[in-house]
Amino acid sequence: MTSTTATRAILIRSARSRSPWLSFLTRRAGLFFLSVWVLVTATFLMIHLVPGDPVRAALGLAAPAELVNARRAALGLDQPLIVQYFTYLGNLAHGNLGVSMITNQPVSDIIATRLPPTLQLALLAVLVVLLASVPIGVSMAVATRAGRRHGLELGFAIVTVVFAAIPEFLLAVGLVYFFAVQLGWFPVAGYGGPIFFVLPVAALAIGPIAVFSRLVRVEVLGVLGQDYIRTARAKRLHPVRVYTRHALPNAMTATLTLTGLLLAGMVTGTVLVENVFAWPGLGTMIVQSILTKDYPVVQAIVLVYGMAVLLVNLVIDIGLAVLDPRSTIKEA
Repeated sequence: MTSTTATRAILIRSARSRSPWLSFLTRRAGLFFLSVWVLVTATFLMIHLVPGDPVRAALGLAAPAELVNARRAALGLDQPLIVQYFTYLGNLAHGNLGVSMITNQPVSDIIATRLPPTLQLALLAVLVVLLASVPIGVSMAVATRAGRRHGLELGFAIVTVVFAAIPEFLLAVGLVYFFAVQLGWFPVAGYGGPIFFVLPVAALAIGPIAVFSRLVRVEVLGVLGQDYIRTARAKRLHPVRVYTRHALPNAMTATLTLTGLLLAGMVTGTVLVENVFAWPGLGTMIVQSILTKDYPVVQAIVLVYGMAVLLVNLVIDIGLAVLDPRSTIKEA
């Protein structure tokens, strides 16, 4: 039995050595599910770390004790902590996120209603960031390479630093005041047709565009000085092909690394922006739930935001491995 077990272990190690992608994906999947477990446990403990009785806080100090006890029993908060934990895990496995303390509505229904507007806003903002920052960064790298056009480089640096430093909340307020209140070009708030998306998307995208374009410019400048770019130019390839086929893919590794951090920040940034524009998404819902002390709803929304951040990081890791498999998989 010992020799058979040893042989199997050798075969498994040999198979993994022949398939670095399998080993990489296995490690990334393991890290992802470990992070999910930590997130789920943290969201479970959230409601128990709140000082005082969350049910009493939600129902108010004047609520009868019988009503408070009945609501605690309905939510399972009268059970031992370990029982509540495993019940919570079981409910999550079946898609049950609990019940609102205020409206008695299933939290999953609230999430299903509020999630689409938030996803629309975040995904459209990400698309705008990518479509704007990459061409801007590449164009600035080409225009200012080899120390040319110092004035353009200085102006680009000043503008991007200023816009990158403005918080989304202040940017949203400024956009509303100037374009909605003063000029009347866009609605002040609300959710509807394409015109309602312009200002919220701009508030989310302007800062990341400034950061991304600066990073893309620096990376492209570094790549343009490499020998293989000189070789491509010596072959008299079209400049568009040199930049898009040879320079840009090799410059995107560091950009994707920062993309995970910026997109994760954008997910949480929607909370403030949604409240400025009265957007009917998760951001406005979590603020309302905090104010009304509706902890199951807060708990579920935090879980959704955390899962979004983890999924973004997982996609970025896989994207880096696809673009640069030798270094990424080897380091993993």
